[in-house]
Amino acid sequence: MANNSQTDRNDELLGREFYLADAVTVARSLLGKRLVHLSREGTTAGIIVETEAYAGCEDAACHSYQRKAPVGNHRTNIMFNEGGYAYVYLIYGMYNCFNVVVNEAGHPEAVLIRALEPVEGLPLMAKRRGIDISPGRCGDLKKLCNGPGKLCIAMGLTRGHDGWNLCRNADVGGIIITEGISVADPDIAATPRINVDYAGEASAWPYRFVIRKSAFLSTRKFIPTDERYCEKTQNHDQSLLCPAKHKIVAFQ
Repeated sequence: MANNSQTDRNDELLGREFYLADAVTVARSLLGKRLVHLSREGTTAGIIVETEAYAGCEDAACHSYQRKAPVGNHRTNIMFNEGGYAYVYLIYGMYNCFNVVVNEAGHPEAVLIRALEPVEGLPLMAKRRGIDISPGRCGDLKKLCNGPGKLCIAMGLTRGHDGWNLCRNADVGGIIITEGISVADPDIAATPRINVDYAGEASAWPYRFVIRKSAFLSTRKFIPTDERYCEKTQNHDQSLLCPAKHKIVAFQ
């Protein structure tokens, strides 16, 4: 789990300017930031540990690929706004995916949040996910938010949040992203994105960013390791896993 001593900037809301850079820049910069949902059931929050950049009209993996402007009620219309809004869509007819719109207005780019390290509201997350995180089952904690659909269930994020302004202080029901913790470049890896084989050469672009030693990633695909992580079964306020040393090209 994240060390509370590292998160004393958690309440500093990210401003609009943070989101006005391109998708690749923001995808890297979002690592370590804290996603918070102030739901009526209670507050849940997680440190962002995995993202994917979707770079607009020329990115065949992006929903806005070859789209030049908003059209009717198309789901991608929100992507043409200036950065700092939520883009939430449904996949497989059953799972929501939470994205952050980025770049200046007219440049339809977004960053998918693929995984979180849970840091607040864990019992509520576990209830929503139907997962036992009692002391004897600590290993299940890392399954709460280790995928885009899973984290939306755990955090209570729905299509009703599509278009949410992330740059305003949220009341009950709102979503914000705050500073969280600092992540150094050597601790980040860039890999191809997951499940975008349909996108031709774009499927190989290194637009997925991960905190490479995190135990909470959706998958370790494309991240070579020397040895597997070893698990601890200690209380939830301590690190659950002991990361082995990795031989990997860090983010540059």
